[in-house]
Amino acid sequence: MFGVTALVFLILHLIPGDPAQIMLFGTNATPDQIVSLRRSLGLDRPLLVQYGDFVWRLVHGDLGVSFISQRRVAEEIGLVFPATATLALATMVVAATVGLGAGIIGAMYRGSWIDLAGTGFSVLGVAVPNFWLSVLLILVFAVRLGWLPALSEGGARGLILPSVSLGWGFSAIITRLCRANLLEALGQPYVSTAYAKGLRAGAVVVRHALKNALIPVVTLLGLQVGNLLSGAVVVETIFGRQGLGSLAVRAIQAKDFPMIQGVVLVVALVYLLVNLAVDVAYAALDPRVRYG
Repeated sequence: MFGVTALVFLILHLIPGDPAQIMLFGTNATPDQIVSLRRSLGLDRPLLVQYGDFVWRLVHGDLGVSFISQRRVAEEIGLVFPATATLALATMVVAATVGLGAGIIGAMYRGSWIDLAGTGFSVLGVAVPNFWLSVLLILVFAVRLGWLPALSEGGARGLILPSVSLGWGFSAIITRLCRANLLEALGQPYVSTAYAKGLRAGAVVVRHALKNALIPVVTLLGLQVGNLLSGAVVVETIFGRQGLGSLAVRAIQAKDFPMIQGVVLVVALVYLLVNLAVDVAYAALDPRVRYG
């Protein structure tokens, strides 16, 4: 987290553009007015002093005040975070359900047309970018068919298109990884022993092979949280969803330093916590893993 604070602060101040000039754009502001605004925002101080002040406030739980809205950054993030969290949860449900289902079926029917269809689905899901898929889903299901809203309205219906747009690529990766690991697990001696005991194929896969095959998949889910949150920036903007992604876009356009830093820190914290939960989940999946 400390590394994230230093890196984000440095990058923001290296990017060309003055927040004071952006805030006063179109007002015919004089140079004295720009200097006065920079002084009031604290941008006239040395970078090390600004960074030290930022870290000091951060240690005390203060993310600062937005340059644009003049509201506390923590309050602004708190208003939109539930929308992004809901979208991320719905996306993970779509990705895990479709990916695990397609991976298990592909492994059980290896070499069949079902397996080939799942492989094609995986390749297509990885190749199609989020922004193009989002536009395509809007054109087909909102404009042509009129089944779903083009904008992400409140309720479950407004979550379907953005969650599918984000979840397809993740589900494709999960499908390939789950299939490969499940095929490897099904070739182990303990699986042959389970078949020799007379267990059905479904019971062997679910009760014996799947747990071992899921460990790399769970690792992937944790690592993909960062990509999920970064993809939400594009998807939330396209679907008009008010979340961390759209908030970050507005803050970047206005060079709202406190808001950008706050959003990045929240995303980094969520990423760290999710990967911590993934590490803990290993013990539930593999009895050989124990934490002392």
